[in-house]
Order: sequence, then C-alpha cells, then structure tokens
Amino acid sequence: MAHKIFRQLSLALCCLGVMMTAGPATAAEKAPNEIAGIALGSRVDAYPDIIRSNFLKEVVVTDWHGFRNGVISYGSCLYKGEILKIDMKYEDKSKIFYDTLLDKFREKFGAPNSWAGDSFGVMLIWKWQFVDSDGNKISLSLQHNSKNIDETIGNMVKLSFPEKIIEERRCFVDMCKQHQQGTDEARREELKKTDWSFLIPR
Repeated sequence: MAHKIFRQLSLALCCLGVMMTAGPATAAEKAPNEIAGIALGSRVDAYPDIIRSNFLKEVVVTDWHGFRNGVISYGSCLYKGEILKIDMKYEDKSKIFYDTLLDKFREKFGAPNSWAGDSFGVMLIWKWQFVDSDGNKISLSLQHNSKNIDETIGNMVKLSFPEKIIEERRCFVDMCKQHQQGTDEARREELKKTDWSFLIPR
C-alpha cells in the first residue's frame, strides 16, 4: 500500500515538473508581438504606408549643466530641424531650490504673466510671455511638482515658440493629407479594411 502511494506521489511530482517546464514555453508561444498588422521588432521601413514622423521630433540630453535631463523638440515640416521647444529637469528637486530659482527668474524677467499651478500647492507653475526681436512669441515656465506622479517630480523649466509649434502642427497635418491624396483610392480602401486579426494583439 505504501509502495503504491509512493508510486502515485512520484508520478504526480513528475507530471508537475513537466507542467512547470512547459508553462513558460507555452506563455512565450502566446506572447503577443503584433497589433494592427505592425509587429514589435520589425523594421519601420516595412510599412511604407505609414508616415514615419510627427510634427515635432525629439532628442534627449542627460547630465547637462545642472540638469538631470531634458527633451529638445524640433520641427520636421515647416521648421525642419529648428528647435521649437526645450523642457529641462533640474538636478536639484527641492522646493528650496525652486524658491531660489523663482526669485532669480523674477529678478531677471520681472513678475510672471500668469499662474498655471493648482490650488493645493502640489503643482507650482509660473509663466512668462515674451516677444523677441524677430517678432516671435516665446513662452517660459518654471514648475515645481512635489506629488503628482503624472508629471515630472521636482523642478523643471520650459521654453518654447508656441505660435511656431501651432504652425508646425498645421504643416504636418497638411503633409498627412497630401500623403493620403497621393495614395490611390483602392489602396486607401484596402488599408481601411479590418478584422479581428488586426484588432486583437497576436
């Protein structure tokens, strides 16, 4: 009887071992890597019908003159290659440093033009508006975030050409329309077709 129980127990452990071995392989086989007919790991050149750009392109800088990192956004259409927006995160995340920065900003640029923070003191954002010698509108903002995980924690400065960004977006939208018009009607209709193989990751 004991021998029979031992044999059954051994068989069960053996089956469990096979199941544990097979589990990850099965999960790997089912791991999705494609949605909407576009596959992870494939080359973007494999999809010539996709417009491979956005109205702003971005590069990242790190450990840069007192900043942890930053995102530099530049045009890809009307202002191709021209930097239109700079978002930089200060190395020092403290509220004390923010207060010091705000004093120095006020000293250099005068009183802010507007307040864009919240009433709870979580997001502190002051904004300045300028017009440069070429007539371009420039937006400057200084931000401190202590708790909002949807935004950068710490201190951040943003500098941009707001009107040029709007013009860049408009140029990009027009470019997309021209791209669509350049695609023959039959191809456009083909690209609109769908079924569950496109809608569900696979």
